[in-house]
Amino acid sequence: HVKKISDDDVQSTFVIWIKKEVRLHKHAEHSENIYVLKGKGEMVIGDEKFVIRKGDYFNIPKNTPHALKVLSSTPMQVLSIQSPKFSGKDRIFIEE
Repeated sequence: HVKKISDDDVQSTFVIWIKKEVRLHKHAEHSENIYVLKGKGEMVIGDEKFVIRKGDYFNIPKNTPHALKVLSSTPMQVLSIQSPKFSGKDRIFIEE
């Protein structure tokens, strides 16, 4: 589930609930800043793999493959700020 909180010409901000996973993908034209509001998961950014949980913040540079697997029993909730404005079309899935 995704809820847009705000957007303008330079950014889009969303609250995103993830039940199980986000498949490996990248954004050719967008960087993404993530703040974890609830839950725990295993994050992949480029060649790095690490556990994220409530209170964690990280940046995903544009053109960087990333994925998420939820480890908590309840959905994860994250704040996602994408720059520039995100129309939903700049999501390129990568076959593993």
